[in-house]
Amino acid sequence: MSLPALALLGLEPPAAGALEEAEAEAALYFSGNRLLAGAEPAAHCYCGHQFGSFAGQLGDGAAMYLGEVLSPRGERWEIQLKGVGLTPFSRQADGRKVLRSSIREFLCSEAMFHLGIPTTRAGTCVTSDSKVVRDIFYDGNPKNERCTIVLRIAPTFIRFGSFEIFKPTDEYTGRKGPSVNRNDIRIQMLDYVISTFYPEIQEAHSDNSVQRNAAFFREVTKRTARMVAEWQCVGFCHGVLNTDNMSIIGLTIDYGPFGFMDRYDPEHICNGSDNAGRYAYNKQPEICKWNLGKLAEVLVPELPLEISELILKEEYDAEFERHYLQKMRKKLGLIHLELEEDDKLVSELLETMHLTGGDFTNTFRLLSTFSVDSDPLKLEDFLEKIAMQCASMEELKVAFRPQMDPRQLSMMLMLAQSNPQLFALIGTKANINKELERIEQYSKLQQLTVADLLSRNKGRWKEWLQKYRIRLEKEIESVSDADVWSVERVKIMNANNPKYILRNYIAQNAIEAAENGDFSEVSKVLKRLENPFEETEGLTEVEEESEEEKTVAAAATCAPMTRSRLPYSSKPPLWASELCVT
Repeated sequence: MSLPALALLGLEPPAAGALEEAEAEAALYFSGNRLLAGAEPAAHCYCGHQFGSFAGQLGDGAAMYLGEVLSPRGERWEIQLKGVGLTPFSRQADGRKVLRSSIREFLCSEAMFHLGIPTTRAGTCVTSDSKVVRDIFYDGNPKNERCTIVLRIAPTFIRFGSFEIFKPTDEYTGRKGPSVNRNDIRIQMLDYVISTFYPEIQEAHSDNSVQRNAAFFREVTKRTARMVAEWQCVGFCHGVLNTDNMSIIGLTIDYGPFGFMDRYDPEHICNGSDNAGRYAYNKQPEICKWNLGKLAEVLVPELPLEISELILKEEYDAEFERHYLQKMRKKLGLIHLELEEDDKLVSELLETMHLTGGDFTNTFRLLSTFSVDSDPLKLEDFLEKIAMQCASMEELKVAFRPQMDPRQLSMMLMLAQSNPQLFALIGTKANINKELERIEQYSKLQQLTVADLLSRNKGRWKEWLQKYRIRLEKEIESVSDADVWSVERVKIMNANNPKYILRNYIAQNAIEAAENGDFSEVSKVLKRLENPFEETEGLTEVEEESEEEKTVAAAATCAPMTRSRLPYSSKPPLWASELCVT
């Protein structure tokens, strides 16, 4: 149970000694085995563009809406159970979710909220002895997994795809929405969404529906831009940014193959089945803008396209860049001056992080300890620390290990020259170029010593830190008390750079323990993620393994019993690079 999430519904924490009783009651109702008074279960029909193509009617294939709760504070919360079984929209699936994916959704929903990012919430995660067969990696190796249900909480789960039920026949796929030409329903939906979730817009434009709808689209655009800017600033990758996974009120919704970046790579793909990298980390801002364009198309005629397209052009990029830079300034402790050069400083930081394989989360967190003092000993000490957050030789060799058989690559290169049409069916130039780049990088690593790598990384960081110091000195010149500024800088940086995120290896350790009947690790991780900015560990964590154990763990990357157990703020162990989420 997430007690902070359940509190939204007016559910109080269990009294001392009554936890088991409270858990039993929660499990009864939030597994769907007993219906809450007043609930009217229903599944939600929507459409969506999936990986760029219109998929037609989709809908909640595994989630069941129970109803809305008005909290003691007068807030409206829609609640739904995900994983409850067949719905009218399950298509060929069974409507069940399993322990593995449910734990990930449960933990990440709460982690994102405590990071300050707009998100749906998760109240409970209830598992059972019922089993379903899942082929996790689509490789012909299915296994039985435990059915599990997540209680999801949000003001609404209406999404862009909810409006795509009105889409006329798609010129590429020939599919259309089930409610095409039903302007009466579209008007009803717009009226409901705007009056309920954007009441200030309804009030300001009650006498002009086009102006009202334009103001609504402008606000959705801005909220979406701010949300994705927040993602970029913590290294969060959604994984499946289809239009049916985009909230109409700017929340992070539907946690599937998500991932928080470890080693900074702007082209990082968290979803193992995203072969073309459509939803890579650096493409998320542009994809969200594209999705807004699809929403604009299905608001016609209630909002003419020329109006919505102009809003999108004028508002989205400007809002994203403004919010992103504002957040990055806080992450770097630039709290008094806003200079034009700040954008370049951030870009050069990310480039340095990329070239050195810096851990995204830990590098930002470490920067709050950087001294403006130009003492060379302090600088050398800091360079030692930041070098520890750079990718090791072993990590880089795993990251750049060629993925194609040399004969396969040779054949693909020949095919690209001799038969481009056939080549287009089985590969892309981008993928081939990426493989050639991997081979080149891997070859260079073979010639590099560990000492050379360390020296090169330190040199790159020293160069950027000199620019960072000059920028911080300008901050100091603008304040009256440098000591007060220094304390304030560290405080703001530590409140904007989390120490703890839901890394894949942390989630995997919790999942494996739960699959073996031990749910204590899930609870520990949840508690830690509720305070992501705290400096002290606060909880007893498993101790690091001996060097010998770590070697064994690295050698047997897929053996669960040998995996290293590290503090939750650690860089991922080597075995984590083998994890694949689809």
